[in-house]
Amino acid sequence: MNYKAVLQYEGTRYRGWQSQGNTENTIQGRLEAVLSRMEGAPVEVHGSGRTDAGVHAAGQTISFHSSYGRSAGEIRDYMNQYLPEDIAVLSVEEAAPRFHARLNAVRKTYVYQIWNSPVQNIFKRRFQTRVAGSLDVEAMRKAAGLLCGTHDYRAFCSLKRFQKSTVRSIQEIRIEQDGPEIRIFYTGNGFLYHMARILTGTLVEVGMGLRDYARMPEIIRSRNRADAGRLMPPEGLILMSVEYD
Repeated sequence: MNYKAVLQYEGTRYRGWQSQGNTENTIQGRLEAVLSRMEGAPVEVHGSGRTDAGVHAAGQTISFHSSYGRSAGEIRDYMNQYLPEDIAVLSVEEAAPRFHARLNAVRKTYVYQIWNSPVQNIFKRRFQTRVAGSLDVEAMRKAAGLLCGTHDYRAFCSLKRFQKSTVRSIQEIRIEQDGPEIRIFYTGNGFLYHMARILTGTLVEVGMGLRDYARMPEIIRSRNRADAGRLMPPEGLILMSVEYD
């Protein structure tokens, strides 16, 4: 039986999503260990995408097969019983036989959270990145509008070699501000390696007055990583949701 599950996790102490041969300290590794224990045989877990070390998720989606005979609710409860306290399975449901969490995903939303203050927010420091200098949020919004659309986003990717297309469609970049807290939401059909963090770094540099918002199309056209902004730290990034047809 094929299953779809939605989970959340705090990525602070993990070495990212993807299983690695030299460590069990990944999100995928922990999930596969628990499900394999339940199944009595190896279980492969497919995620909607990989999150980097230190990045969090509020709505990551996975798919996996099980023949153990438990109900979806029993599988959810079993996973939550044996997973670490910083990983929680929100729901499990039976899925179509050919459903695949990554291949069938049509849209994802990330949020990057910034604490714009000279003083750290102690209680949210694991989920925000502090920027001490004041930011021009209106200039950032203008830049965000120019970064949306269907483009080759190679300039916003850390990889130096590309085997697949770097064209993506970003439907919306929305910036919300609540006092010193700034939240940047990204919704698109897919994201390149480090893309959301580099987009955020570029917008932050616009907000700091280091870049002209009107030059965003030039950065896109350059397809040159050196022309885009800094790579922001991982702790401010959260995968919020994954959508399917």
